[in-house]
Amino acid sequence: MSFERVASLADVPTDEALGVTVDRYDVAIARDGDDVYALQDLCSHAAVQLSEGEVAECTIECWLHGSTFDLRTGKPTSLPATEPVATFPVEVRDGDIYVDVTTTLNGVTPA
Repeated sequence: MSFERVASLADVPTDEALGVTVDRYDVAIARDGDDVYALQDLCSHAAVQLSEGEVAECTIECWLHGSTFDLRTGKPTSLPATEPVATFPVEVRDGDIYVDVTTTLNGVTPA
C-alpha cells in the first residue's frame, strides 16, 4: 500500500468533509466520531463534489440533489444516486490522516 499524508485530523470538521487531491483523484475526507473515511469526491449521479455536502450519521450528502452515501461502503443510501463511489484505505498516525488511492476498499474503480 502507498499511503500519502493528506491532512491533520484537526482539519476535518465533524459535520463536513474536507476535499483533498491525492495523485490524480479528488478525495473527500470525512469523520464519524473517531473514525475517518475517504471517498472519491464525485457524486455518482452528477459531477458534483461530495466534500461540499453535509456529513451526518456515517453518511455524506450530495448538496445538489440530496443523495447520501455511506462513508464505510460508498453505497448510496438515498436516491437519485444508484451507483456507489470508490472508498479508499485510511490510516491516522499521530493526528495526521493518510490515504492510499492505489486500491479501493469496495472494488469500485474511481472515475
